[in-house]
Amino acid sequence: MQLNMVSGSRSARDPLSPVPAPGGRRCPTSPRTPAAQMSWRPQYRSSKFRNVYGKVASREHCFDGIPITKNVHDNHFCAVNARFLAIVTESAGGGSFLVIPLEQTGRIEPNYPKVCGHQGNVLDIKWNPFIENIIASCSEDTSVRIWEIPEGGLKRNMTEAVLELYGHSRRVGLVEWHPTTNNILFSAGYDYKVLIWNLDIGEPVKMIDCHTDVILCMSFNMDGSLLATSCKDKKLRVVEPRSGRVLQEASCKNHRVNRVVFLGSTKRLLTTGVSRWNTRQIALWDQEDLSMPLIEEEIDGLSGLLFPFYDADTHMLYLAGKGDGNIRYYEIGSEKPYLSYLMEFRSPAPQKGLGVMPKHGLDVSACEVFRFYKLVTLKGLIEPISMIVPRRSETYQEDIYPMTPGTEPALTPDEWLSGVNRDPILMSLKEGYKRTSKIVFKAPVREKRSVVVNGIDLLENVPPRTENELLRMFFRQQDEIRRLKDELSQKDIRIRQLQLELKNLRNSPKNN
Repeated sequence: MQLNMVSGSRSARDPLSPVPAPGGRRCPTSPRTPAAQMSWRPQYRSSKFRNVYGKVASREHCFDGIPITKNVHDNHFCAVNARFLAIVTESAGGGSFLVIPLEQTGRIEPNYPKVCGHQGNVLDIKWNPFIENIIASCSEDTSVRIWEIPEGGLKRNMTEAVLELYGHSRRVGLVEWHPTTNNILFSAGYDYKVLIWNLDIGEPVKMIDCHTDVILCMSFNMDGSLLATSCKDKKLRVVEPRSGRVLQEASCKNHRVNRVVFLGSTKRLLTTGVSRWNTRQIALWDQEDLSMPLIEEEIDGLSGLLFPFYDADTHMLYLAGKGDGNIRYYEIGSEKPYLSYLMEFRSPAPQKGLGVMPKHGLDVSACEVFRFYKLVTLKGLIEPISMIVPRRSETYQEDIYPMTPGTEPALTPDEWLSGVNRDPILMSLKEGYKRTSKIVFKAPVREKRSVVVNGIDLLENVPPRTENELLRMFFRQQDEIRRLKDELSQKDIRIRQLQLELKNLRNSPKNN
C-alpha cells in the first residue's frame, strides 16, 4: 500500500486532514482534527491502480544487439505500434532507423536492413495511428519523409521514401500525427516554425509562426482542435492550429519547461522542467488560464529530462527520467490535490528514450494497462516493461479497459481543415485487437518546385540537402558566372565601339 506523496497537499476527502511529514509522521504545525487525535496512522487513498507494478520482459523477449543512436537530441528515438518497433540507429553517411516486426525478438544481426534515405541524422520517428505500415521521420537534412514498410518487415535496405516533404529551412526536430484526422502531419523545425502537411496532396497547408526559439515539444488535446507547445524561449503556449492563433501563453521565467502533455479531456496540461533551484519539477495547468500553475511539485535533483506519458483511460501519469532507470507513476484526479503518487519502477540501467505501445496492442488477458519499450544504449538493448494491475481473475476486466481511441480516423484532411472537430472513434478491447482498417496510403504526384504558405515561398532559402545537389548548385552557379562574364565582355566591346564612333564623329571634317 502506497502513500499519497504529493508534498503540501491534503486529502481530497478531508481538506482539514493533517499533512504527513516524511516517514508518515504528522507535521507538528498541522491542525488536529478529532480523527487525527485518535490515530497516528496515515490516510490511504482508495484506487484500483494503487498496486500497479512494472514487469520487465524476459531476455528472450527483448531486442538485443541494436546500435542505438548516440545523438544527444532530446527525443525518444523509438516508435512502436501493434506490428512494428522502430529505433533510430547509428549509421555512417546519413541517418537511418531499424524497423523490426514485434514477434522477431532476440538478437538482431549487424547487417539487418535499415531505412536509410536521409542525408542527415534522424531526429524523430512516429507511426501513422491509422495505417500501421506508414511511418514519418524527420532529419537534420531539413526534410520530413514518409515511408511505407512492407508486410512482414524489411528484406533489404530502404532508401526511397513514398513522399519527401521540404519546407523547413533548418533541421526538423519533431513530427506528430493528428490524433483524429488521417494524413495530417505536423512538423517543427529549428527555423521556429510548425508546418501542417496534408499528405493527400503532399504539401504544407498551414504554418504556425508564433515561436521565437526552438520548439521542444508538441501535444494535442483529445480531438486535435488544440496544440500545446513548449519552447526554448521559456514560454508555454496553447495554439489553435488551423489559424495559428495563440489562445493562451505562459511565460515561465522562474523555471524552464521542457515537455508538455494534454491530460485527456480534463482541460488540463502537465509540464515537466527544471526549477530555479535546478531540480526536476512538474506543474499542472488549466488550459484556459495559464497565468499560474494549479500545482507545482519538485521531483528530485537529477539532471536528466523528465518524459511525461498520460493514459487517458486509467487517468495515470508516468514520469520517466532520461539518463536514469526510474519510472514514477501517479493518478490524476479532478479535485485537489489533483496528483496522487502511486509507486515507482526502479532499474539500474539508464534509459535513453522510451517507446509506448498503443492501447490496442496491450495484453488484456494479463491486465496490462501500459507498455514501455526502453532503450538501453550501453547494452544495445530494447527492453519491454509492462505495467500490470494485479488481478486474480482471468476474465476481461471492463473497469480497467474502457472504450479507447481505435485505428479508424474520425475526419478527412479536408473536413478538419475546413474547421470540423470530432472526437476519436472508440473501440473495445474485449475481443482482442483485429486489423480491420482498409486504409491505404496513396502518395500524391507532385511537380511543384515551390511551396507557398501564407504568401511565403518556404523553399526559397532551403539549403542543399545532398552532396550531388550541392555540386549541381555549384555548377549552375559557375555557368551563371560564365554567362554574366560573357555578357559583361560583350558590353565592354560595345562600349569601346561606341567610344570610337563618337571620337570619329568629333574628328570628322563636318565638325571642323
